[in-house]
Amino acid sequence: MARFLLRFAQSVQLWERQMVSPMRTSTALSVVRDNCGTVPVPAGASVSERIRHLQAEARLLAREQIEALESALLQIERLSCEIADGGEAYPVGVREVAGRLADDCKSHGATIHLLAGRA
Repeated sequence: MARFLLRFAQSVQLWERQMVSPMRTSTALSVVRDNCGTVPVPAGASVSERIRHLQAEARLLAREQIEALESALLQIERLSCEIADGGEAYPVGVREVAGRLADDCKSHGATIHLLAGRA
């Protein structure tokens, strides 16, 4: 146990020295992009090219978020149907609300899917 604590203390000290080191400047840091499948904008790109690139990236991210919403609505619809059809195990009011929620999720999910398909 003492050996572990000694190594841990040494690791913490090493980390502190690296983080507080005066030689470490912000130029040593860089932003790492996530793997979203987009191509980085060339350094010499014009402002309009950068704007087009950012707009395309924003559309891609919006599409991903819409797909996540559709998936969540589908999951809520399934869960609501299970509760609505759950019989006496669930209170009557909960079953009724779950049934309405399932219908709403189905119709709203279909609407979102159609609207997203147009864009």
